[in-house]
Amino acid sequence: MKTDPIDLAPYIDHTLLDPLAIPEKIVQFCEQAERFAFPTVCVYPVHVKQAVDLLHRKSSQVSTVIGFPSGATTSAVKLYEAQEAVDHGATELDVVINLGWLKAGNIDAVHREIAEICAATGQTVKAILEMTVLTESEKRLAAEACADAGASFLKTSTGWNGGATVADVKLLKEVGCDRIGIKASGGIRTFEQAIALIQAGATRLGTSRGLDLIQQQAESLA
Repeated sequence: MKTDPIDLAPYIDHTLLDPLAIPEKIVQFCEQAERFAFPTVCVYPVHVKQAVDLLHRKSSQVSTVIGFPSGATTSAVKLYEAQEAVDHGATELDVVINLGWLKAGNIDAVHREIAEICAATGQTVKAILEMTVLTESEKRLAAEACADAGASFLKTSTGWNGGATVADVKLLKEVGCDRIGIKASGGIRTFEQAIALIQAGATRLGTSRGLDLIQQQAESLA
């Protein structure tokens, strides 16, 4: 029995995390997000206010990254960065966890940092776990801690140390037991990759290649 094709657009966080991006590029990405009804445009905190103004009363929202890409800033700095982004209109926060704490076994500190940001902002928090540098037990510990802390999504990676894999998405789905969103991010370049990640359990895709994926999808249906 043939199943209906998956529409990629509702999964895509249209991502522009180029430190060289100029205001005109933000305009372009916001226009593209609205055109294809992507859930969000994901930009650096410095661009949040511009993106929010451009998408005012539009369907696409604005997400931003916190502690990106290392996760090694202090909890106080991350909290301030998150609160400022929300004050400027961001509704989704992709927060890099402190990987050093995780590696040292300080799970309580990882949990506390995410919980504080969730409680203080009241917005959607996606905890970035950077799965490619973790052991399987660390992946599970991080995922459980962030889910318990109130994160709305578990996110595979920043894209700076490798990308999303089907195996990691399946692991997060297993740990999350369908009670939390899963964002696959990093290295998603083809329609086939995107579909495989969604079928594995991803509920969002973080990619700068959203337009390429939509074009590939159209070609696959032609």
